[in-house]
Amino acid sequence: MPNRILFRDELDAAISSSEPFTLLLLDLDRFKTVNDTQGHPVGDALLTAVAGRLTGLARGSDIVARLGGDEFAIIHKSADLLANTDALARRVIEEVSKPYFFPGHRLEIGTSIGVAIGRDGYDSARLLKNADMALYRAKENGRGRHHYFAASMADAIQARHRLERDLQTALEENEFEVYFQPLVNLQGSRVTGFEALLRWRHPTQGFIPPSEFIPIAEETGLIIPIGAWVLRQACTAASWWPDTIKVAINLSAVQLRPALIEEVSDALESSGLNPQRLELEITETVLLRDTEQTLATLHELRRLGLRFALDDFGTGYSSLSYLRRFPFHKIKIDGSFIHDLPSQESLAIIKAVTGLAQSLGVTTTAEGVETHEQLERLRLEGCDEVQGYFFGTPQPALSVFKTIVELDGRRNEGTDEHRRLRSVASHPSRGPLGRAQGVA
Repeated sequence: MPNRILFRDELDAAISSSEPFTLLLLDLDRFKTVNDTQGHPVGDALLTAVAGRLTGLARGSDIVARLGGDEFAIIHKSADLLANTDALARRVIEEVSKPYFFPGHRLEIGTSIGVAIGRDGYDSARLLKNADMALYRAKENGRGRHHYFAASMADAIQARHRLERDLQTALEENEFEVYFQPLVNLQGSRVTGFEALLRWRHPTQGFIPPSEFIPIAEETGLIIPIGAWVLRQACTAASWWPDTIKVAINLSAVQLRPALIEEVSDALESSGLNPQRLELEITETVLLRDTEQTLATLHELRRLGLRFALDDFGTGYSSLSYLRRFPFHKIKIDGSFIHDLPSQESLAIIKAVTGLAQSLGVTTTAEGVETHEQLERLRLEGCDEVQGYFFGTPQPALSVFKTIVELDGRRNEGTDEHRRLRSVASHPSRGPLGRAQGVA
């Protein structure tokens, strides 16, 4: 199969010929997961199998190449160009997505495709860049599909680069805030903790959704200093809450490295928070990165006394293996299953998860609870804890203090702790976070 160098020569020749053609740029969805979990020899065998399937789909005039890693490209020439390109892209997606069988392994991956149309005046670098932008859009729209380049994509890429530059200075300019969403125990209908959620108040664009800036922060590595800041802020806020209330913090895969141990220790020491009141939420994607080192880091953090929750349980394929390899304290049922209630499929999964958790002696938390009917169904199935808009949206630190004051008012009226919390709720500048936390 041609490599990147030979492919560029073929692309230059196609441009010079003035014959109509399209450039299909594709990379493999979920290939990194296979490589990380099954090892590079299996990953190499999988790449070879994909190359064979792509070559088998190509017509005589097509050129199929591997550009590097899990990235492939096809130069497709045809009289009825667009119709045949669509047909080829659909065949490629269908064929690549079929299972792969190796000794002891049954693997499933997918592919996304970006398409650029060869035009007069375009050089190979420009065409590859256009196809790459189209590929990014295909993955952004859900993967497993193909997308054509459009000029508007360049504007979107420029906007993303501007957002990346703004993100560089957001921490220095104190534009981040930590919001908190309550976690409620179903048995006593009492708040057991709050999940810390990062918010970015852009100076000109207002609040930017985390779904837009968190991936950029992860790709650029900025999530490391931002995550350390969130840890300090959340622990400091929680240190002012009653001792029975925990704080939960989401961890990105990029954060989970040996240096995280020191960051957590520093946050606990500076805030004075009891480690048993700090809960770290991690997903399967976190655990898939350098598994042995990841597990060693988690075990070291566990020795500090922290609690751990496996987030978005049921959405991946290896959750059960991680429950066996690492002793989690909590399983969080993904909100998509709660949203689909009372469908029999979602109900069956919820029953299975709660049953598994009970047998393992761990807590179950259901995310995304929005209705009384969902709440009662979860209570009936033995779920321990819930969170969602039914109990409240994420709120700034000041509102958390007020919520705790209202919850504990009847039981603790007149106590020193109640007076302290009421003082912070009424005069946020007296609290540990001040204006930096967005409570002023």
